[in-house]
Amino acid sequence: MRWCLLGPVEATVSGRPLEIRRPQYRGLLALLLLNPNRVVSVAQIERALWGDEPPPSARTQVQVCVSQLRAALRTADAGDLLAHRAGGYRLAVADGSLDLAEFAGAVERARSAARDGRPEESAAQLRAGLALWRGPALAGAAGAFVPAAAAGLTEQRLAAYEQLAEVELASGRHERLLGTLRPLLAEHPLRERLVARCMLALAGCGQQEPALRLYAETRSRLADELGVEPCAELSSAQLRVLRHEVPAAAAVDAVAPVAAAVAEDFPGRPVPAQLPADIAGFTGRTAVLRQLDALLPRPADDGAGPAPVVISAIGGTAGVGKTALAVHWAHRVAHRFPDGQLYVNLRGFDLDGRAVTPGEALRDFLDGLRVPPHQVPTEESRQAALYRSTLAGRRMLVLLDNARDADQVRALLPGSSGCLVVVTSRDQLLPLVVSEGARPLTLDRLSTVEARQLLERRVGADRVAAEPVAVDEIVERCARLPLALAVAGARAAINPRFPLTALAAELRGAEDALAAFDAVDPATGVRAVLSWSYRTLDAAEARLFRLLGLHPGPDVSAPAAASLAGLPPPRVRPLLAGLTRAHLLAEDQPGRYAFHDLLRAYAAELCLWTEGEGDREAARHRLLDHYLHAAGAADHLLDPHGLAPRVQLAPPRPGVTVERPDGHAEAMAWLSAEHRVLLAAIVQAATTGFDRHAWQLAALVTTFLDRQGHWTELAGAQRVALAAAQRRADLPGQAHAHRGLAVAYTWLGRHGEAHRHFRRVLDLYEELGDRAGQAHTHVGVSWLLARQGRHRTALEHAERALLLYQATASTVGQAKTLNNIGWLHGRLGDHHRAVVCCHQALTLHARNEDRRGAALTWDSLGYAHQRLGQHDRAVECHLRALALHRDLGDRYDEAEVLANLGDSHRAAGDLDAARTAWGQALAIYDELRHPDADQLRARLAATAWGPAGLPAGPHN
Repeated sequence: MRWCLLGPVEATVSGRPLEIRRPQYRGLLALLLLNPNRVVSVAQIERALWGDEPPPSARTQVQVCVSQLRAALRTADAGDLLAHRAGGYRLAVADGSLDLAEFAGAVERARSAARDGRPEESAAQLRAGLALWRGPALAGAAGAFVPAAAAGLTEQRLAAYEQLAEVELASGRHERLLGTLRPLLAEHPLRERLVARCMLALAGCGQQEPALRLYAETRSRLADELGVEPCAELSSAQLRVLRHEVPAAAAVDAVAPVAAAVAEDFPGRPVPAQLPADIAGFTGRTAVLRQLDALLPRPADDGAGPAPVVISAIGGTAGVGKTALAVHWAHRVAHRFPDGQLYVNLRGFDLDGRAVTPGEALRDFLDGLRVPPHQVPTEESRQAALYRSTLAGRRMLVLLDNARDADQVRALLPGSSGCLVVVTSRDQLLPLVVSEGARPLTLDRLSTVEARQLLERRVGADRVAAEPVAVDEIVERCARLPLALAVAGARAAINPRFPLTALAAELRGAEDALAAFDAVDPATGVRAVLSWSYRTLDAAEARLFRLLGLHPGPDVSAPAAASLAGLPPPRVRPLLAGLTRAHLLAEDQPGRYAFHDLLRAYAAELCLWTEGEGDREAARHRLLDHYLHAAGAADHLLDPHGLAPRVQLAPPRPGVTVERPDGHAEAMAWLSAEHRVLLAAIVQAATTGFDRHAWQLAALVTTFLDRQGHWTELAGAQRVALAAAQRRADLPGQAHAHRGLAVAYTWLGRHGEAHRHFRRVLDLYEELGDRAGQAHTHVGVSWLLARQGRHRTALEHAERALLLYQATASTVGQAKTLNNIGWLHGRLGDHHRAVVCCHQALTLHARNEDRRGAALTWDSLGYAHQRLGQHDRAVECHLRALALHRDLGDRYDEAEVLANLGDSHRAAGDLDAARTAWGQALAIYDELRHPDADQLRARLAATAWGPAGLPAGPHN
């Protein structure tokens, strides 16, 4: 029996394919082959074949598919290979019978050969593996999972070609490599790794001028079509060609080291590198580091892989250096995990109790692993399953920092034996030791010798040697805790002329201030140093430190800190620098500051005891005003001609620094940097009496979260906003929140709930007498219905919206809705009516100077003209839309127009032009990780391969 996935899905016996008639049957076979010798539950099969909304008859259809597959297998006396097991089905697949497994094995053997300095064997293995491909992966199979799965397999194929290119380059086989790369480059002209390798191959053949011309052409296309500069690898290739650094075949040596480096940089999948910066001047912990090193797999290990590691502090002591140790060790061993490193600060011991949920951490990890948002399920259990599946077969290091308890981390533990997990926590996490086989490692305080070494690094060996008695007292009063010693060392370094005896005396005198804190946290040594260091701050620095305890986290920008303090940014930046020099803040990224959780707790307690209630409330008000007005400015730049009712903001309080991004790109950059803070601010506002700020902030981040695919976060924020608006009986706030929930649920596929929230929005706007709000809601309902394929009903809602916009004299609303009406007429087959409506829309767009609206309408016109057989006019319309979108920087809309332009070229019979446009669109979709990429990739594959997996001719 032979099973095939790398091309048409089929099963063959002695070269004769079994008859598997329907695409859905082949889809089930593909799913089982992707999970060979494993039980796939019926529920998993249903979701794979039909997505989140399987039909009522799904279970019956699965049984029919299984029955038909068994019938086909029985013709080869192999019916018993497909068996029912424990609520699911298992397909027995013998070793060496599945082409995908053979391909993966060949790639792995190639990597091993490259590491061992055997490039010829590495290249032979890769060519043998690539020869198994007979066309687009999973061809002929149907199912919701197929596009994404096929795309992933195709990416593996391209990655293998790129690995082959590196081995061939290292071996000097440039001419042979050119023959391999040129057809691939024709299909993927903007795949920069392929271009770089082709340039080097050309240079190795003595063709420097064509190599540089290829670079220039690619750079121009990248700028014109994607608006980006070449990546570092492609730029490096250009420099190597210019400097004649590419050796000819006869001059190649040192092949093994180069090939080994290539093998460790296997490019087939995203390689996240999320570790924080290594700890400068890390000191001591030699014995503990050896214990951690012992947990790494040895070369002779049987592949079982390491167990998770738990690092916890004695008695829950904070400041003992758990994170510093884990991050430092992770950097030391990162090269042992070539598939990347994942990191999350779970904030398990933050004062406000807002620990990172497993679902939030999973979504961040999946985002780092480049899983498109539309493929991430809403349920946490399914997110965890997807996370484990994504890590399957990979060698990754996962650092789960500052965990509250075992329950917070269980969902984040990968199932792949090649992964290693490090968990830091003040809790000893005994349940993980018992149930997950974690190996506990208890971290004690530094030894006296290590503590002295840490101080030496901070203040200098000469000062430490000159005052040994004072150093001993500082070490002991800091309880040999790294955090306390770091702060003390910073104090000494800032004052190089102070004798250490004076600093020891100051620290000795700080103990009296600890009585109020001792009941809160046993880390007395840390708190002694904090109270001492705090008292050395000037008044402005001390006040800022206290107020920063009010910030919701996870980090704060300088303008936000200025608003919190009610000071101009130029006055705040030196204060932040002073707190950073004193190690009371950390500038983890330029311009963004974060606390150690104990420092944040200390600042919050000082604020509570020192600042009056009125001063605390005023500071929170300024901070929330800061985020509200900055988010409002950014939101307007994202959608300047949006139809949604605008949020009416009160003027900011005196002392608020209002950030105003300049242009679309700056708005996106600001929101990307702040969106985690904004989500935390929404919760904080709702829990501290600022309900209006809560719902307004949630409304102003809706467009950003929607466009970025953060629909689960959008739904969570809107639920908080809705509760806040309901507490104040704020009808406009409730309308905004219901609308945000409707948008989120539409994208999450929960259409029934989306309709319910849209109906509530309509009721609220009718109660308010807001006809513009009603019109916008009808537009939203029309969009939802169109996504469900209910175009006739969608048209009715769009026409209602048009009447309401006409009644309110909103020419912007009329123009956008006329375009929607034209688009829907086109989907319903009335293309002449579509053209009329779109031209009416264009007239109004010109009056409104709404260039984005005009671009969208030109695209709709292109579709209508294409369906009318007016191909030249269709191409012209799409090109006008494309020019406008590129000028505006609308990446997604640019990709959508390019895809439609490709359709028009294909309809006109110009398949080359169609594939060029589709390829440009696909590059953008992949960059944005948009769900439309899968459909477009399939369209390209369908035109690239002919019957039986043979390459199609240029005009087939």
